[in-house]
Amino acid sequence: MPSYAAPRRDFSFLLFELFGAEALWAADPATAHVDRALAEAVIEGAARLAEDVFLPLNGRGDEEGCSIENGVVRTPSGFADAYRAFAEGGWGALGGDPAHEGQGMPKMLTVAVEEMMFAANSALYLYPALTAGASLLLAAHADEATRARWLPALYAGRFTGTMCLTEAHAGSDVGLLRTRAEPRPDGRYAITGTKIFITGGEHDLAENIVHLVLARLPDAPPGTRGISLFLVPKFLLAEDGSLGPRNAVAAGSLEHKMGIRGSATCVMNFDGAMGWLIGEPNRGLACMFTMMNYERLSIGLQGLGSADIAYQNALAYARERLQGRGPGTDGQVTDPILAHPDVRRMLLTQKAYNEGGRAFAAFVGLQLDLARSGRDEATVAEARDLVAFLTPVAKAYFTDRGFEGCVLAQQVLGGHGYVQEWGLEQYVRDSRIAQIYEGTNGIQAMDLAERKTARDGGRLAAVFAARMHRTLGEGCAEEFVASLSAAIDHFESATRSIVEQADSDPAHAGSAACDYLELTGLVAYGWLWARMATVAIRALDAGAEAQDFYSGKLATARFFHRRLLPLAATLRARIESGSDALMAFADDQF
Repeated sequence: MPSYAAPRRDFSFLLFELFGAEALWAADPATAHVDRALAEAVIEGAARLAEDVFLPLNGRGDEEGCSIENGVVRTPSGFADAYRAFAEGGWGALGGDPAHEGQGMPKMLTVAVEEMMFAANSALYLYPALTAGASLLLAAHADEATRARWLPALYAGRFTGTMCLTEAHAGSDVGLLRTRAEPRPDGRYAITGTKIFITGGEHDLAENIVHLVLARLPDAPPGTRGISLFLVPKFLLAEDGSLGPRNAVAAGSLEHKMGIRGSATCVMNFDGAMGWLIGEPNRGLACMFTMMNYERLSIGLQGLGSADIAYQNALAYARERLQGRGPGTDGQVTDPILAHPDVRRMLLTQKAYNEGGRAFAAFVGLQLDLARSGRDEATVAEARDLVAFLTPVAKAYFTDRGFEGCVLAQQVLGGHGYVQEWGLEQYVRDSRIAQIYEGTNGIQAMDLAERKTARDGGRLAAVFAARMHRTLGEGCAEEFVASLSAAIDHFESATRSIVEQADSDPAHAGSAACDYLELTGLVAYGWLWARMATVAIRALDAGAEAQDFYSGKLATARFFHRRLLPLAATLRARIESGSDALMAFADDQF
């Protein structure tokens, strides 16, 4: 069975040395109850749950998968007990609204918890991950009576949540959905239709399931302007909040999947099921984006967590596996494969992207905290702009690098990486879905390049560039200034190309989208690695304890800036080449 050691020291470095989280939390009334001791206790508790409870079930969940009989879905053996341990430990309430029995922990901290849980068992953690997103949506858009009725049970883990968007004919184009919502005299709505690919749509982990369903009212306009949002529970509730009769919603079947087999992915049939309107009529998609954006960051963390556990096991293998002789070795001594340059290249690539991604997740979490903190208007405005611009990057770049990291880890093991006994092939299969669901990575790239750059005139990109430029003027370590400056220049030049050609070449932004997202993520990591290296150099110069940790950070930063960040020049050239190479290719030439 693969092993996993949660990156406790790295989380501490990011929170308290790189970002100064304790002072930020103290300055915000919403998080003033959180100090370093509490945060480290949270990380330690989550790490133990991930390592001791979630991880041992990961392989079993893949082997057994979920089953369905007469609409009843069974999760793999052990999942229910592990979920109960999660719920009883209060983990589902971690980031919840304190007004409804949530703990109100900062997002900077909860992203660390999510990474650990996804690393240990992605299929199991998807159930509470969807619940957290559903809870966030209700906290933001439901009326007070609805929040009081449903949120405490969701935070406590007694209920779980789902997101019901996709239909067989309506995937990324949500405006094509046909599910109907018929008003009833009692103020409720009868929901009828079928949804597919519903994570956690039916299972045996919790008492009740709260479906958040997009549907059309009878007089709704066509397209996305005519979509409303409804809360549709598996069981209706009595006046006192206890479970009442079964609602007319049921799982018709389970999908047979490449990976995350312990996660019940359901076809859900709504047959006049009772639902309650959330938000305003015909404004449901806007409400649902609150949950979708939460899940996009969360699924990004799935990619990051999967890559980290794959890296840890590849590194352990490379230290033990004796094959050949490394450079400069004399005689007939056989060396661990860690001595070979190409193995080191693969491992360092994983390490650099994983630790860069962890820093990026903490940064995005910080911006989410600042965006709702009520600090000065300029800080809040900048944070909101950064969240809007970077959310698609976090989802797509984390999951692209996450899958790549799992494949590299598998490659380190060679043939052993391809067989089930070592566990690496499962991480490859499990991580692949993260590039697809919650909006494919191509959709994320189009959102970034077209909607948030070309149509915005590059304003959001300029906010991010200005944030990176500030680092250059705030004492960035000298050896990283030139490479970071060049990378930012590539980003700004590519942004200008997309903005300036938006009118003359309508296909330019779309043709450049994936490269632009790749460039944005790469430069963001380069920026954060320069910042981490600067902190590490200062700690080394000051003679701080854990010298090996800081020297390792500095060495990884050098690897990233010398071997990975130069890809920015190639991405810029591809973006600026225009769309002709794609669009001038005739359909019958494919």
